Amino acid sequence: MLRNIPSVLSPELVKTLLEMGHGDEIVLADANFPAYSNNKHVIRADGIGIPELLTAILQLMPLDTYSSWQVGLMETVQDDPRPKIWDTYDRMISAHMADYKVEPFARFAFYQHTQKASAVVLTGETSLYGNIILKKGVL
Repeated sequence: MLRNIPSVLSPELVKTLLEMGHGDEIVLADANFPAYSNNKHVIRADGIGIPELLTAILQLMPLDTYSSWQVGLMETVQDDPRPKIWDTYDRMISAHMADYKVEPFARFAFYQHTQKASAVVLTGETSLYGNIILKKGVL
């Protein structure tokens, strides 16, 4: 047992976060995301929503202040509305990093970018466009 490791973070996810270096990326994917066809390292987090995981990860992992962006989001398609979950992400991330930048990715560009991430965490999140990329910073 270790202290101060949020219980929603599996041992595999904590190990992955530890192994990531500066500038490496991790994807928190919603339940609809084609994780296995876009990355070889998929970590299951069934039944856990992305906001809960994001809160836990941000307690341990700083975001990259040296990059032109720290967070990636999948753009909506056609006339789909702006997802409300993005406001949740903004509040959570702003609490850890006041001035962060979001990189918008078109759907298939997001999929392609995901292929080079350290891992994809496949969650139980049901919000459409809930997928988020986090770029690891330095302590």
